[in-house]
Amino acid sequence: MPIPETMKAAVLYDFNDVRLEERPVPAPGPGEALVKIEACGVCAGDIKIITRGMPKQPPMGEFIIGHEYAGTIAALGETVDEFKLGDRVVVEVHKGCGRCRNCITGKYTVCLNYGNSAKGHRANGFTTNGGFAEYAVNHVNTLIKLPDTISIDEATTITTAGTSLYGIDMAGGYIPGDTVAVLGPGSIGLMAIQCSKALGAGQVILTGTRDNRLALGKKLGADIGVNVKKEDPVQKVKALTGGRGADFVLVASGQEASLQQALEMTRKGGDITILAHFEKPVMTDIGLAVKNGINLYTVRGEGRMSCHRALSLMEEGKINGKSLITHTFSLKDINEALATFVERRDDALKVVVHP
Repeated sequence: MPIPETMKAAVLYDFNDVRLEERPVPAPGPGEALVKIEACGVCAGDIKIITRGMPKQPPMGEFIIGHEYAGTIAALGETVDEFKLGDRVVVEVHKGCGRCRNCITGKYTVCLNYGNSAKGHRANGFTTNGGFAEYAVNHVNTLIKLPDTISIDEATTITTAGTSLYGIDMAGGYIPGDTVAVLGPGSIGLMAIQCSKALGAGQVILTGTRDNRLALGKKLGADIGVNVKKEDPVQKVKALTGGRGADFVLVASGQEASLQQALEMTRKGGDITILAHFEKPVMTDIGLAVKNGINLYTVRGEGRMSCHRALSLMEEGKINGKSLITHTFSLKDINEALATFVERRDDALKVVVHP
């Protein structure tokens, strides 16, 4: 496969200053592969980096953003025999150091050497260059071979699915027959619905503020949609569960009220996993969790090989990423793609960029 010397890439020069430039095509080292990128999704994490930055990111003027990408193997580094040239692959974000306590137990998304490349850590599009480019280097640990039945565009939603599945996993993962409430019908919440149903959840209740998103959630498996502007979500969940409350609540909304709602709608002894990132400290009655024996869990990203398992569910047709993709753009229109996502133009949900 011929590889050019330079490529187009979206480089972050300063906050809110993304420029499309020519950059050298990187070369894979031992244990790495060069991916010819064919699609990269826009995520809220990208916007946080662009607008206010994140710890351990590369310097401004050098940093190629983007982390939800898929493509084909263009070159192999030394020792790589897990893939061959031309393989279609999707990436997960985090490659932990592999040597700290968290990495050894599968919690590599919170690697204790986060950002320390000398010790082997890298997070594509966060601490190292990412996928809004024509090529990117990935360690084999972050590459997953795509089955023929899954398109490159749909593959860009695997990290979203992996995060949702990891949230379920961290709370125990045993939900057949349980009533699950999902707060927030964004891409994470919509994947959380599908993963919950795929794992055998009974009643799934989705809450949000927009009727069209709630309607999409019902198409993807939610049994009930609750518009929080029209109904009290806590009272609705209690009514639907005979006053008991939901067995498991997945918080996929970063609105301040969502955590308090979750505490009030979870049954005694139930579980809550927080998937969302909150913009600022949240005031909530944490005493409710103590009084009612509610277990609180959090996740960052897609640990414990959750992207691999999500891909299996997608291959089996149990979860669907295609329904989340609302807009596609060329890499030359990267700033238009970002603005479409941020401003939710034409109800943008998942925006995909093609190099």
